[in-house]
Amino acid sequence: MLKPMTKILYLEDENYLGRIVKESLSSRGYEIKLLTDGASVMRNFEQFQPDICVLDVMVPNIDGFTLGKSIKASNPKMPIIFLTAKNQTQDVLEGFNSGGNDFIKKPFSMEELIVRIENILNLNKSIDNNLGKVQLGIYSFDPEKFTLKTEDNEIKLSHRENELIKLFSQNLNQQIDRKIILKSLWGDDSIYNSRNLDVYIRKIRVYFERDPSIKLVTLRGVGYYFSIK
Repeated sequence: MLKPMTKILYLEDENYLGRIVKESLSSRGYEIKLLTDGASVMRNFEQFQPDICVLDVMVPNIDGFTLGKSIKASNPKMPIIFLTAKNQTQDVLEGFNSGGNDFIKKPFSMEELIVRIENILNLNKSIDNNLGKVQLGIYSFDPEKFTLKTEDNEIKLSHRENELIKLFSQNLNQQIDRKIILKSLWGDDSIYNSRNLDVYIRKIRVYFERDPSIKLVTLRGVGYYFSIK
């Protein structure tokens, strides 16, 4: 039986770039739905049922970040990569808050895009459904449902947040190298990905701040130490 092609919903309003990327991905065995207007995304998302979405941020009518939120509301586990000409921390944060799993700055190489796509898809496949809920202090972490709960609150996690907390919970009270995290979650330890990791670490510290027994300590130049007293 032939392996089904990976389906990518690709939003890009630059016609030349869109055609080049579509042709390159198609030649490598991906099935591509290329859209040029944000207003057409949700209708095509429901009809096409992609495995992953690659969304340019600055597009006509409905921007990529707004679409990311709508897609995640429809399918919380749908992986999303945002494409943008910006790389300010605030833009990265907005992308992650809009449901993004990754953030690629233009211009990018096809090799980089494909590595990012495959890395996210492989992470999705690697989620261990048998891990079940994990008790972390006052929090109940459910990696299958992408949630972090207390008795009176529930946090919906992004894919990357979910994978990072899972990695920490699997290495509780142990040092974990920064390079291992970057390689596991992004596929490489570039400076850009390192900045993304810093953003996630700050967010996760905020998530756990209600329980003082939980510590996420930065070991400068080495990595992190996640502990519960």
